[in-house]
Amino acid sequence: MKNEEFGILDMQKALSSYVKREESVLHRKRKAYAGRIIKMVRHLSRDRSLRSLHDQVLRSGTSIYSNILESEFAQSPADFANKLSISLKEANETIGWLELLYEDGSIDEKSYDSMRKECEELLALLISSIKTTKINQQLVK
Repeated sequence: MKNEEFGILDMQKALSSYVKREESVLHRKRKAYAGRIIKMVRHLSRDRSLRSLHDQVLRSGTSIYSNILESEFAQSPADFANKLSISLKEANETIGWLELLYEDGSIDEKSYDSMRKECEELLALLISSIKTTKINQQLVK
């Protein structure tokens, strides 16, 4: 039997892509952003009165990271686009939580602007990746 029948070449290709992911702008940005979210929430956690809000921004902000990570071993191009779409929704939610934290005075304008800008950069990368995947797979006309 040929190796292809067992999907060995597909697994080798996936492993090769996994090793090269460090070169991906999306990979680097999602990891850096998750780290910033964690540090911000750790700093905010001193104020227990808004703990549930802090937990929400932590969950949505780190979900961007985990769904992009999950997309790297998607079962199909449609699954890949779906995982990135989930990250897109989580990024949008994160911006909403950041707005509330800023309006409440929990984070200053400089921090808010910086975190929002970085999240918007992720949004742009995600939209571009989803669109390219769908076009390449003729999922969108």
